[in-house]
Amino acid sequence: MATTDLLPMEAKLISDLPDDGTWQFEPKWDGFRALVFRRGDDIEIMSKSGKSLSRYFPEVVHLIRQVHCREFTLDGELILPIGDVLSFDALQARLHPAASRIERLSRETPAQIMLFDCLMVDGRDSLAEPLGERRLLLEAFHRDHGGPSILLSERTLDIAVARSWLARGGGALDGVVAKRLDEPYRPGERAMLKVKQHRSADCVVGGFRRVKEGEGVASLLLGLYDDDGRLNHVGFTSGIAAAERLEMLRRLEPLIEAPGFSGKTPGGPSRWNSGKENEWEPLRSELVVEVLYDQVTGDRFRHGTKLLRWRPDKAPNMCRMDQMMHAVRPAELATITAPRG
Repeated sequence: MATTDLLPMEAKLISDLPDDGTWQFEPKWDGFRALVFRRGDDIEIMSKSGKSLSRYFPEVVHLIRQVHCREFTLDGELILPIGDVLSFDALQARLHPAASRIERLSRETPAQIMLFDCLMVDGRDSLAEPLGERRLLLEAFHRDHGGPSILLSERTLDIAVARSWLARGGGALDGVVAKRLDEPYRPGERAMLKVKQHRSADCVVGGFRRVKEGEGVASLLLGLYDDDGRLNHVGFTSGIAAAERLEMLRRLEPLIEAPGFSGKTPGGPSRWNSGKENEWEPLRSELVVEVLYDQVTGDRFRHGTKLLRWRPDKAPNMCRMDQMMHAVRPAELATITAPRG
């Protein structure tokens, strides 16, 4: 029987989708992975790290409480549409100690649950059943209990369709997940495969950080222009080969000139410096690089980017914020999920 200490099945990153006819493909959503447990009046939403998310998403708990079925365990993703994107920032804003703020946000920006697996329903433990059987149970559950905020994720057995999801313009997906049709649910194991969608952007090099010991460039600080003509810091790229760091430093030092960024700057604590002050050198806005990125949070790249090439052919003022594609746009979401309310 699935209990609240159950760990979700996870995915291993690969470069291409498997093509031997034994896999189910699903969209990879940009949200919070969540296992949903209900036992009568007891409802729990657990993160993949085993921490409760219930207090942060009371509106989702309320949705689950309205379901007539009183015993189930479901696997899915908490998602939160705001405007024309699914907002990871808005999800993160919920992880706040103040109950009053959580309550307000739950009304102003309600989250949804996107379901993609059924581990137990009405006392029937389906962990050991193959994915094909679990999917039938999930579809039956959603047919009876789904709605505008309890969604059923699309799936396909056709690899051409899955590849078309990855190739779709506009940044509609964060990637595609592949699951073996004949396998049971394997808690805590990387038994799924995933291919992440990557996109490229041309960015101004607004500054750089030096290596901590010795000489050379540790990372380039990236900027994009907004509609007011301000250069905003949007992320970094640090995958610089050791042999290139000193040569890159010689190239950048003649361009050192404040302010580097005229809008948002990199100063202060950041996700990659463990909360410490981040020292950086500002540069004149003359150099452009093309970088590969995966996800966008708010107005910056969520993770470090990969340096693809220098773009001497690109004018810095052509590097604008509209290059940043968010993971999912609701206008496209409906064509992918085909949710049944």
